[in-house]
Parts: sequence; structure tokens; C-alpha cells
Amino acid sequence: MTRTILASATAFVLMASPSAHAQLAQGALAPDFTAQGALKGKPFAFNLKHALKKGPVVLYFYPKAFTQGCTLEAHAFAEASGAFHKAGAQVVGMSNDDLPSLLRFSTEACRDKFAVAAATPPVIAAYDVDLKQNGVSTGLTTRTSYVIGRDGKVVLVHSDMNYRDHVKLTLAAVEKLKARR
Repeated sequence: MTRTILASATAFVLMASPSAHAQLAQGALAPDFTAQGALKGKPFAFNLKHALKKGPVVLYFYPKAFTQGCTLEAHAFAEASGAFHKAGAQVVGMSNDDLPSLLRFSTEACRDKFAVAAATPPVIAAYDVDLKQNGVSTGLTTRTSYVIGRDGKVVLVHSDMNYRDHVKLTLAAVEKLKARR
């Protein structure tokens, strides 16, 4: 009997656990935050609410600066920076890297084209981008891109550890927003 109760309780906990990737839903209000980061190798303070006054924001989370996929993704965003600017959007990369790493990454990988900022534990939790392995936090973020409209609502969510489609999908979303104006 005890085994049956224990098995039932375990099954209930597993079914009741939130999904591993339950990012913010499209249409949800993006949580406001302020973060320290870097732009063109210099310290930079980013505030989402302030940035949205200028236009949509592409907020992309990446696991770790100077790793292969994250560097390639930063290069791709840098190459597309003109198109994002033309669409009126600001791109900001987010990871839990320290400021010295972000200062270097903003120049070397981001090619001085866009800012990167430190994703603090409250930001990681608010955007549900904690990268977990076997249910345990790795201390890194998932590779998740959000497009946030001027009204603060999430227009697009793309979560995929493969970096390849993040630029294409986020750029299409901001161009669609521009076409609506």
C-alpha cells in the first residue's frame, strides 16, 4: 500500500511540474527590467521600458559569450543590424556573463553593432530562460529570442538551442510590425 501511495504521489508531482520550456506566451506583457551591460566595449545601462519608447526590442538570450554557437549568433545579429535598425528595432543580447566578458563580447562578437546585457537571476526567472539539465539549473540561459512591441507585449517567441533561425524569425517579426504602422 505504501508503495502504491508513493508511486501515485510521484506520478502526480511529475504531471504537475511545469514544462521545461514555458517561455512567455505571445501576447503576454514583457516584464520590465534594468540591466548593466556593454555597447561598443563600454559600460551600458539598459531599461526595457525606456527602450520601448523608441520602438520594438529584440531581446535575445544566449547561453555563454565566446562559445561557438553564441559567437556565430552574435555575428548574424551584427550582420543584420542595418535591417533591424531600418525596421525601427533595437537588438539586445542577454546572458548571465560578467561585465568584463560582456565588454569584450560587445566588440569582438557583436562587432559594436548592438548591446549585450547581464541577465540577472530575477530576469532569467521572469523570462523563463533558465537552462536546466536533468531539472537542475546550469547557471546559463536558454537560447530564446523575444520580439517585444512598443506596447510592451510579446510579439514573437523563438526558443531553440540552434542559433540559425533566431535572426531570420526576429527580423521578419519586426518588419511585420513596421508594416502595420
